[in-house]
Amino acid sequence: MKRLYIIVLSAALICAAPARADAPGGEEQAESGIVSRYLLMNTRGQAVTDQDFPGRFQIIAFGYTFCPDICPTTLAEMSLVMKKLGKQADLLQPIFVTVDPERDTPEVLRNYTAFFNPRIIGLSGSSELVRRVADHFKVRYEKHWEPGAEKNNYSVDHSAGMYLLGPDGNFLAKFAYATPPAEIADRISKLMKENAPRTLPARTGPQNNR
Repeated sequence: MKRLYIIVLSAALICAAPARADAPGGEEQAESGIVSRYLLMNTRGQAVTDQDFPGRFQIIAFGYTFCPDICPTTLAEMSLVMKKLGKQADLLQPIFVTVDPERDTPEVLRNYTAFFNPRIIGLSGSSELVRRVADHFKVRYEKHWEPGAEKNNYSVDHSAGMYLLGPDGNFLAKFAYATPPAEIADRISKLMKENAPRTLPARTGPQNNR
């Protein structure tokens, strides 16, 4: 629990600081070949797919709870995006997919995402399922051990950024890591208007991690 407080505080400080000149950001990236299909499990053991949020947009980030900087920063920014969208946030489902299912147990994942925003759904699965979904989204990740480190003491190098899916589950955009939340929210707002569902969806399906 203490580690989570430290992570959240660090993320808040990072988000408040100006982006470095060499940090990626700006316009969303156009990605080719992304397949937005996924089948994973939420922290309550329920199967979740890209089709479980009909009529809603999805914003998805990949990472792991032991991540020292990129992941807490990304989730803090995701929460800020939700806040800046105001009422439009009701049409956006935030999702965090772990690339470290061995250590990110349902309880660990649930507590981690809840610190940033109670609406963020944490998703996991077997190593094979997670790898398949990551490949679909062109997310690369790899474990690294320091010399002499124990088997369970490793870091994971992984792709960063956030992916936006439309109300039909199709891929719309990827926002590079360190893109200002205000820019992301503004772009999502415009994409929501351009891809608005004909009717407002009822809040069904997996809602959160609780």
